[in-house]
Amino acid sequence: MTYPYNDPNICLLTDLLHIPAPSGREELMGKEIMRRIADLGHAPQQDQQGNVWVEIPGQNPKLGRVALACHMDELAMVITAINADGTLQVRPSGGLHPWKLGECPVEILTDGAKTVAAHLSFGSTHTVDPSDPNTQFATGQSGITWPYCHLLTGLTPEQLCRAGVRVGSTAVPVAGVRGPHFFGPPDDPLVSAWLFDNRGGSLTLLRLLQRISKEKTKPNRTACLCFLVQEETGLIGARGWAARNPVEIFVAVDSCPMPRNQRLQLDARPAIWSMDSQTHFDQGLIADLTSAAHRAGTQLQYAVYDRAVSDASGVLQSGHAPRVATIGYPRENSHGYEVCRLRVFDNLIATLFCYLHA
Repeated sequence: MTYPYNDPNICLLTDLLHIPAPSGREELMGKEIMRRIADLGHAPQQDQQGNVWVEIPGQNPKLGRVALACHMDELAMVITAINADGTLQVRPSGGLHPWKLGECPVEILTDGAKTVAAHLSFGSTHTVDPSDPNTQFATGQSGITWPYCHLLTGLTPEQLCRAGVRVGSTAVPVAGVRGPHFFGPPDDPLVSAWLFDNRGGSLTLLRLLQRISKEKTKPNRTACLCFLVQEETGLIGARGWAARNPVEIFVAVDSCPMPRNQRLQLDARPAIWSMDSQTHFDQGLIADLTSAAHRAGTQLQYAVYDRAVSDASGVLQSGHAPRVATIGYPRENSHGYEVCRLRVFDNLIATLFCYLHA
């Protein structure tokens, strides 16, 4: 089957997937996004938190500013102990489960922003010892949990120290296992990748900026396209950025999970959150984005989440923007190898373009 490997969205997604960006260590991703903003002829800005954004002047400054914001960070493992044999104990940074990863090659970000190779291990299953976690897992007594996982490094503690690996260093899967991977019909494929969340948001905003630049358009309101840090560990970048950069409207561009109690479909329609586990979103803003989707030739799906939060809910609860929403791309699976319909990104980009130019 011939899949669209040269699709512009896939080319950009592939580049973004290969850049490690665990929470608190988004500097490599931030540097790449700043480069791409500058290449499009705009002036990127960055604050001391590491948040990156570009401001596009609007036709009607009196209307105030709108922020379209995604987060740059990803789920990761954080090292909690270095053992005498050079193995590393780890715990999750964000809502990551070991069974989502499986035993896989990883890379550890060092203090020098370089990486050290390692491998996530659950240990040997060739045992019937009832006290062994693998026996307990095989017999259905318990799952594989972080206290029973470790990273193999092949290095001594001294060598790890010289390489810049320490307690608090973070690790993520290596680029070679991240994807993207195509399947389904070649003319309307599904695509999977390790953690679309939230490379899909960064992809959307960069491609939106590319369209604005190419067509030389000017949004109605002054628009800030934001790439924020540490969403996965407390919505920290969004809270900080919005506190220092007041906006009237804050729209998070993020993934839209598909738990069983939702009726979302894995098709080309973007989705919008009406409510998350903490707050209702602005229903008038949802109506505006729905109208923009119609003008873009698509429709929105709607979701109410029992267990999800976004940068938008953090900004609203902090009192830094009176009107907020979260819009994005439906994705099957959560915090693992996530699956999207490729066409949803073109429709999401078109929807946001129409919203800014209404």
